[in-house]
Amino acid sequence: MRFSNYLLLLLVFLFEACELKLKPFEENSVKQHIEVCRYDRLESQYLTTGDFSALQQMNTDYPMETRTLLEDVLRIGEVNDPQINHKFLAFFQDSTLQTIISDAESQYANMDDINKLLNVSFDRLKIYIPTIPIPQVYAQIGALDQSIVVGNQTIGISLDKYLGKDYPLYKKYYYPSQIKTMTRDNIVPDCLNFYLLSLYPMYDFESRTQLERDLHMGKIMWVCNIALGNKFFKSRYINMIEKYMNRNKTVSIDSLLRNKDYSHIIKSQK
Repeated sequence: MRFSNYLLLLLVFLFEACELKLKPFEENSVKQHIEVCRYDRLESQYLTTGDFSALQQMNTDYPMETRTLLEDVLRIGEVNDPQINHKFLAFFQDSTLQTIISDAESQYANMDDINKLLNVSFDRLKIYIPTIPIPQVYAQIGALDQSIVVGNQTIGISLDKYLGKDYPLYKKYYYPSQIKTMTRDNIVPDCLNFYLLSLYPMYDFESRTQLERDLHMGKIMWVCNIALGNKFFKSRYINMIEKYMNRNKTVSIDSLLRNKDYSHIIKSQK
């Protein structure tokens, strides 16, 4: 009996020891999950019904997103303006904007496909750029202005800019070449594109040649294609980057994006 008790205690000890060893590994192996925060739903609730509780929740739970929307996207005033809530509500009473709010909420009632592709794409990016910060992503409704808003490791998706190439209102404000990119399929590629551009900006932009500017965007879009797992973006500059990287297997993607010298890429095309 004593031997049985001793054996039982030994097994418990070994089990707990194994747990102590495995637990840190399990915690470190958990991937950061991306899910689009539905800020747009609170915004829609306030702008269509005047529900003050929705506005309070916007200001309490999403202060940075609200400031960005009011000051940078809509540009209707500062968030601490005593009249800003009235200006915000009045701004969206336009019948066109009310239609856009309704259509955006209808089309994007479910964003599971967007969440899935964001996670797959950032998982791929993490393989090639392990230090890349995973952003917080949220949806909002603008006024047909900016598509993607990036700042402080956040990505804001303006759903009003992704209502489809056949959306009737777009024909009044945009060229056909612009409309074809205003689709659901463009959301994740645009998120990746603008987010990477915020992390790897082109310094001295004004003093750069047009070719250097095009090559910088070519680098960003080439990496986006890798993250997406397909050649979503296409251009001769992307092809130039691909050719260079195929000839220089030892160059990491992070090094490629950080390098400010484009002469080596241009020379590699000869």
